[in-house]
Amino acid sequence: MGLLDIENLEVTFGAAGNRVRAVRGVSLSVTKGESYGIVGESGSGKSTILRAICGLAPISGGQVRLDGTPLRHPREPAFYRRIQMVFQDPYASLHPRHTVDRVLSEPLAIHGFSDAETRIEQALKDVGLGHGFRFRYPHQLSGGQRQRVAIARALILEPQVLLLDEPTSALDASIQAEVLNLLDRLRAERGLTFVLVSHDLAVVSHMCDRLLVMQHGMAVEELTRENLQSRAATQSYTRALLTASEGYLPQASKAS
Repeated sequence: MGLLDIENLEVTFGAAGNRVRAVRGVSLSVTKGESYGIVGESGSGKSTILRAICGLAPISGGQVRLDGTPLRHPREPAFYRRIQMVFQDPYASLHPRHTVDRVLSEPLAIHGFSDAETRIEQALKDVGLGHGFRFRYPHQLSGGQRQRVAIARALILEPQVLLLDEPTSALDASIQAEVLNLLDRLRAERGLTFVLVSHDLAVVSHMCDRLLVMQHGMAVEELTRENLQSRAATQSYTRALLTASEGYLPQASKAS
């Protein structure tokens, strides 16, 4: 049993006659301190799994368990102290009329923390932003800085698990490595558990210990980082993904 277990997960959208099975019987287990990747093409259901964990997508079958305990719907406040999510688009995930200070203050107020001042200053420091960023608005920040704020917001409650939905895909290539290295450092320092969704096998190879390959809402196969880097795939779909990534994975292997 892992820290986070998903068993035969089903997610279905729409009404009768117009139903879409976005996730079809997917199971996986993530151990404490692990970085676990979910990879596949757009529409494969990988981001829907993260949303189902958070209670943002309707679970029509199966179960999600945290430390062996099935998660209730709606999620209880204590859940968000333990699991937080960083969304794909830093331009959309921050309120345009809220300063960084307010973005970071709100979760602390909701969960009743009394040491907001200390936590906000520390959170900005942890993600490489100084005090000067605290009262800026999102439009005054670059894409990489916005994503750092989003990471700070997720970490400020000191969760155990971060769900990362394509956290660098909306950023320039030159900024992507900085954000990935930041996440790597924070995981090592805090003993965090990651579930990372990406379409980019090089990112997954660099960041993740194991990964699940998905297609059409279904699990195709599970690989270790070593399997991925040695091209030891058993399924034709995974081999096709690896072929499409030729020229990128060797660099990721060296970086890891």
